[in-house]
Amino acid sequence: MSCAGGACAAPSGPGWFGVVSVCVCVCVWGCVGTCFFLQMIETLVSSDARALLYQLTALLEQEVRCQPKGSGLRLIEAAHDNGLRMTARLRDFEVKDLLSLTQFFGFHTETFSLAVNFLDRFLSKMKVQPKHLGCVGLSCFYLAVKATEEERNVPLATDLIRISQYRFTVSDMMRMEKIVLEKLSWKVKATTAFQFLQLYHSLIHENLSCERKRYLNFERLETQLKACHCRIMFSKAKPSVLALSILALEIEEQKLLELTEALEFLQLQSKINNRDLTFWKELVLKCLTEYSSSKCSKPNVQKLKWIVSGRTARQLKHSYYRITHLPTIPETSS
Repeated sequence: MSCAGGACAAPSGPGWFGVVSVCVCVCVWGCVGTCFFLQMIETLVSSDARALLYQLTALLEQEVRCQPKGSGLRLIEAAHDNGLRMTARLRDFEVKDLLSLTQFFGFHTETFSLAVNFLDRFLSKMKVQPKHLGCVGLSCFYLAVKATEEERNVPLATDLIRISQYRFTVSDMMRMEKIVLEKLSWKVKATTAFQFLQLYHSLIHENLSCERKRYLNFERLETQLKACHCRIMFSKAKPSVLALSILALEIEEQKLLELTEALEFLQLQSKINNRDLTFWKELVLKCLTEYSSSKCSKPNVQKLKWIVSGRTARQLKHSYYRITHLPTIPETSS
């Protein structure tokens, strides 16, 4: 495509997803026009792609209502670690513990992402003392488990507390659950970065040939998202921006140049400007680089293995007595 003299020459054939690509030239104060694609959803050949784009529109409308308060998160980040106030370090440690539980029980990434959303929304509204953080975190986790996992895989509250090695009672956790629900306005469904990542991946995967699809591994993207969730800074990003930043970095890493146009379409459809995308991509890259290093503190499942090695193991329901390895970002096929 080229742009000259205020007019655009667009390709005549079908574009991304069989969509007719329309190019519009926008000139500001006499400057050279900038070309960008406007995809006409009505002409989509794939009904599956059309349905996914409608889902994307719905998620974008909901995401602002499901975000933690930015001012509350900034207060946590600025707090000093004196044992009396919630800090970013304490929050991140709690999220890593929740990730360990997610791995131990074999729960889905969606569950973990939702639990983090609940926790950050609550912490950004309430002044939580560090001594109560464990109860708050586990309550958020249990709410997310009950909202997303199959009923047969939901552990008993007593087992969850025992495995987590906390000293509060089931009654304590039930009371905290109610408080959390009240502060979340009893809404246990929330728009998360995982949902956007899953949707973006499904849409963009269609643009790869069969032999190239293995280079865009969703399990790898999930692990990258989990690493980001363990840093409070990423809870200040819109879920759509965080998800697209992770996907864009992976596309660059795998040199999937044929996805450039599709990625630009998703950015345009999600109303994400270049400045925001670049800003969060840089932070994600820094996080993933540190996560891959040996210096990074990763979730520890060893203590969970120890706690179930004796009498607890005999009391657990066999259906969810599963232990998985620490999350590592999987390598792509060569």
